Amino acid sequence: MSDASEITRRAKSNLAFALRILPPERREDAVVFYAFCRTLDDLADDPGLPAEHRAEALNAWKQGLVSGFENPNDVQREVIGLRERRQIPNDLLVAIVDGCRMDLEPRRFQTWDELGDYIWKVACAVGLVSIRIFGCQDPAAETYAVALGRALQLTNILRDIREDYDNGRRIYLPLDDLARFDYPEADLAARVCDKRFRALMEFEAQRAGGYFREAESVLPAADRRALAPARIMSDIYQQLLAQMQSDGFRVFEKRYRVSGIRKLSILAKHGIAG
Repeated sequence: MSDASEITRRAKSNLAFALRILPPERREDAVVFYAFCRTLDDLADDPGLPAEHRAEALNAWKQGLVSGFENPNDVQREVIGLRERRQIPNDLLVAIVDGCRMDLEPRRFQTWDELGDYIWKVACAVGLVSIRIFGCQDPAAETYAVALGRALQLTNILRDIREDYDNGRRIYLPLDDLARFDYPEADLAARVCDKRFRALMEFEAQRAGGYFREAESVLPAADRRALAPARIMSDIYQQLLAQMQSDGFRVFEKRYRVSGIRKLSILAKHGIAG
C-alpha cells in the first residue's frame, strides 16, 4: 500500500468516503491528492509540533512545488506525478499550501471578503484541482467547484467552532458578523449558546445554504457523472447543516456527524442514478 493510500485509509473522512465512487484510475489519483491535503492540514493543526517547525515543513512543501523537491518523499513524488499527469495548475497546489500556512497562528477575519480569501485557498482551490482529477470537461464545473467549496468550508466552520477555538483560539466567523449579533469573542470562549449565538449561526447557515443552491444551479449536465463525488459531499454536508439547524446549533456540546448508514444510502443514490 502506498503512503498516500495509507493516509487516506486512516483518515475516515467524508471526502475519502465519497472517492469510493470514482473509476479505479481516477480514484488512485484522488487518493494521492487527498493525502496531499491531509498531510498539509495535519502539519498546520498538529499541537504537538512547535509552530516554527510546522511553518518550516509547509514552507518546504511550497518551495518544492515551485522549484522542485531535492529529496522528495513518497507522497511528494506522487503529488508531482499527479500534477503532470492531470495537468494541474501549480498555483492551485501552492494556494492550498498558503491556506494551511494561514492556520499556523490564531486567525481573525474582520469581514466575509477576508474570510472568503482564506476559503478560496483551503476549499475552492481543492475543488478546482478535484474537477481535473474527476475528468470534468465543461468550464461551468469550475463555477460549481468554487460555490460548493464555499458551502462545504462554511459548514465545516460552523460544526467545528469549539474545536477550532480550543486548538489555537481560532475564530473563522467574520468579526463583523459577531458584532452584528452582539456576540463577543469572550462569549464564544465561554461557550455561551443563547439566542444571540443561535441567530448568528442561523445567519451563517443561510449563507452556506445559498452557496449549496448556487452550486446546484450551475451543475453542468455533461459533467454530472464525473462530479458524483462532489455531489455526494454536497448531500452529506447539507445533512450536517440541517442537523445543526434543527438541533439549535449545540456545537459546544456535541460534534455533528452523518451516520454511516445514511452515507451509504447517499453513495448508493449517486452510484445508481448518477
